[in-house]
Amino acid sequence: MTYDWDLIERLLHEVQNSAGTSFAPRKYAEEHAAAKAAEGEPVGDLDHLKQQAADLEALLVKHHYIEPRTTEEGGTGSNFALTPRGSSLLAMIDSSIPGNDHPRQVLDEQADALDPATFDEVASKAQVA
Repeated sequence: MTYDWDLIERLLHEVQNSAGTSFAPRKYAEEHAAAKAAEGEPVGDLDHLKQQAADLEALLVKHHYIEPRTTEEGGTGSNFALTPRGSSLLAMIDSSIPGNDHPRQVLDEQADALDPATFDEVASKAQVA
């Protein structure tokens, strides 16, 4: 199984910055598509991308990459904070960090890179990060 790491990166960055605002994965997918189109990259089916973003939100919560943000941290009841696992994932795939292609490639080689046990094992290997 492969994932859209650029979209996941976008969602995780939005989680980081979501204090006081509701998390809106479909809106972020739309903005992500617009940015890709502006760079001349193919976007594909926008409705599919929006659904994929919503599905990724559910998966990231289920596998404890993100969790509900506490009210002390700006929680609104509809936004999230990164867990340690989510922070680790973002550090691995962050496109602003030189060399992020290798961790993404290693993740793509896994049967399901976002499976918690699989991800934790991959993330623990120093040569990946």
